[in-house]
Amino acid sequence: MHFIDTHAHLDGEEYKNDLSDVVDRAKQAGAQKIFIPAIDLKSVTAVINLCRLYPDFAFPMIGLHPEEVKSDYDSVLTEMKKMLVRDNPFIAIGEVGLDYYWSREFEKEQLDAFEKQVIWSVEYHKPLMIHCRKGQNEMVKILRIYEKELPGGVFHCFTGNEKEAAELLSFDKFALGIGGVLTFKKSHLPEVLPNISLDRIVLETDAPYMAPTPKRGERNESSFIVYIIKKMAECYSVTEDEICERTNANVSRIFGI
Repeated sequence: MHFIDTHAHLDGEEYKNDLSDVVDRAKQAGAQKIFIPAIDLKSVTAVINLCRLYPDFAFPMIGLHPEEVKSDYDSVLTEMKKMLVRDNPFIAIGEVGLDYYWSREFEKEQLDAFEKQVIWSVEYHKPLMIHCRKGQNEMVKILRIYEKELPGGVFHCFTGNEKEAAELLSFDKFALGIGGVLTFKKSHLPEVLPNISLDRIVLETDAPYMAPTPKRGERNESSFIVYIIKKMAECYSVTEDEICERTNANVSRIFGI
């Protein structure tokens, strides 16, 4: 069984003491690739350095996370774009999006930052890794403007209902990122997923967050994705190998690797 974790923050402080062990466990569990998103300017360098330690296994993304969008966002984006143009090892623009879960203090700034990074996606033909909480309507409105030009991407950490899934998947080059929430006791995703084509799903952990059952409450890591695969196989009534094969094919189609 071989899988791809499309979203893990292995550059975080949570892994500073045992990163090599975490990577080894991921490989032993069947990980072929892990995609590492940046969330702010500082993390871009950390993500690049981590991926250089694990070439052809860890792959970097560049983006300003919506919760990191502050009054200085424009200057941050200017510096990020310089790195995007200069270094360009990045497989995607991410983690970007909208997040109004806690506050709308920087609502306008988030909207502008997101649109500018969507334009990067179009300009550099790199898929998007999109984070969205309490902002789907606004997010979709921006994406519609560039729909015909967008190269595709992933709606990360999808936890919505069938109607929300249908709206997101109307962007036909995009997939839904499914992680540990699928395994939670009160999750409705086991009922939603069978109504979504497996050709529109990719696997993710969002490590160190959102550890799946039976690891809930622990620091998440890519090796735990096996629990998500097991649950997903039950939902689709297919083998775990088929889940891996189909989702890996989706990753290849979207990211080109």
